[in-house]
Parts: sequence; structure tokens; C-alpha cells
Amino acid sequence: MTALQRKPKLNATHAMLQDHQNTPSFPLWNLTPSGQKLGARIEGFDLAKPMDDNAVRAIIQALGQYGVLSFSKQSLSAQGLRDFSANFGELEINVANMYQAPGLPEVMILSNMKKDGVPLGIADAGQDWHTDMSYSRMIAFSNVLHGIRIPVRDGVSLGNTEFSCMKSAYATLSDPWKETLQGLTVTHDFEKFWNKMRLEKGSARPALTAQQKASKPPVSHPLVMDHPITHARVLYANPGYAMRINEMSPAQSDETLAYLFEHQLQAAFRHQHVWREGDVLMWDNFGTIHNAVADYTPDEPRFIHRCQVMATRFFNADGSAKTHEETGF
Repeated sequence: MTALQRKPKLNATHAMLQDHQNTPSFPLWNLTPSGQKLGARIEGFDLAKPMDDNAVRAIIQALGQYGVLSFSKQSLSAQGLRDFSANFGELEINVANMYQAPGLPEVMILSNMKKDGVPLGIADAGQDWHTDMSYSRMIAFSNVLHGIRIPVRDGVSLGNTEFSCMKSAYATLSDPWKETLQGLTVTHDFEKFWNKMRLEKGSARPALTAQQKASKPPVSHPLVMDHPITHARVLYANPGYAMRINEMSPAQSDETLAYLFEHQLQAAFRHQHVWREGDVLMWDNFGTIHNAVADYTPDEPRFIHRCQVMATRFFNADGSAKTHEETGF
């Protein structure tokens, strides 16, 4: 455990400078680590205001260090969330091409609410363990969600978001396992998770069209990734989209992935974000997997705006990593 993790509250400037003595001054925030492998809450920072390069860099560095960041008491329009998110890279337009904020295809709506019987958003997004955009040649850097309506029952928030730390998942593998996984690649497929959600009770998801399937064909990525911010090794495989280990027989691949999926969900690696209205939740898709907890009913309203930041800051179009000189990390 580092000194940063031991202290209950840190000024973000000091936290960043402790690891990066040559970086410029950062904004003054109140940053409180969760005390777990992942997670920190940031207060006193208005995301609706324009940000300079120092603030953007500070948030990226904090994402690398803590994996999951929540910003309290934010008031953002859909356009404001889009503008904040765009500071960190190109924004994705979801392949499903549905439930978007009016005039803002980069802003997806996650909601179980209806108006005149018509759904306002996708109601079952992310309800199992996965990593967003692992099915894409250009993978995702960060999700950015703004909680506008959060279901509450008996004073307890529902629909919380769980995370697991893939740095810890890799670090705690035995040396023989690390040697076995070295150099292996995994095929990821968008259709796997989509179809799994369609089988859930009450799902209103349509089948993917031929055009949607063609726009997101299966892709392969290294099973172990060097994290582009921290440079720690992370396990890059998730139950939602990972189909097979390409260098193994089908039986050996199934057995290995089953072991890795169980290993990466150990309680010691986990963190849960407890939503409050006004929260902006941001996480690093390189070093985490996540799950949206479906513990609320259709009558308990939930409405969230979501942006997806692609990893264009860190990777080239062909999937190769950019250099330190190009990324600054």
C-alpha cells in the first residue's frame, strides 16, 4: 500500500507531484481515496467550466492511479457532459445507434423510464461483468456517466456500479500462470454480450442487424496489456466480450478463460460506486472491468447520460501503442 492509499484525504496536487515531480502544478481538489484497490471521490471541482491542459492531465493521472473517479454535485447538460468528456479523446457513437440525447449522438441515455409508453433510454445496459469497447480495434479509455435520476429505496441507492481491479488480478497470478499467458491474444466479439442481455427476462433489445454486425466484427487484443498511464501490467479479458484465446485449443481456451474470469472477481479486488444524484462517474477501461447492478424495478426511475471516450490519446488506429513522447505518460 502506498502513502497515497494510507492517507484518508489528499490534495490532488500533492498526490500527483508525489509520483511525478516534474509535472506542472495541478488544480486544487479535495480527493478522498476509497481505501480499496480502486476508487476516489473528488469534490470542489465544477466540470461545467472549461478545463486547461493541467486539469485534463491531472484527471488522467488520477484515473490511472485510482481506476474509478466520482465527482460530486455536478450540474451538467447533455452538451456539457459531451464537452467535458471530449477533453480526453475521441467520443464513440454506439454501434446500436439508439437512445441518444437529441442532437448529440455521442451522449447515450441509460434509463428504465418511459414517456407515453416509449422508452427514454436503454434499460439494461452493462448488467454483467465486461469492459466497454474491448470488441473494437480502437478500445475504450474511459466511460463518463452523469447520474440525473438515481433510484432510492428506504434511503439506500440502487443501481450501483461495481468494479474489479485488473492490475491486482494480474499481479496476484502465480509465476507459472504469468508465463503461460505471456504473448497470448484473445478474440472479443460485440455480439456475445448483446445476445446475452437479450436472453435476460424482460429484455427489449432487438437482434443486431446485419449492418450492425458488419460494423463491429470480432477483433483480437493481447491478453495482458501494459497500462498506458501507469505502465503496470493488467489482465485484459472480460466475461462480456472475450470469446477465446487464439493460441489455445477450444477446450484449453475455455478452461483458461473460466479460471481467469473467476480469479479477476475476487472480493479483494472489488469496489462499488454508490450513486448519488449529480454524481459524474468516470473510470479507466484499461485497468478495470465493471457491472451495473440491476437491483431496482421498472417503477424505480433511473436516468443517466453516458459518454464513451476512445483510447485515441494512447493508441494508433492499427492498435499499436503511442510513445511516451506522444502521450506524455
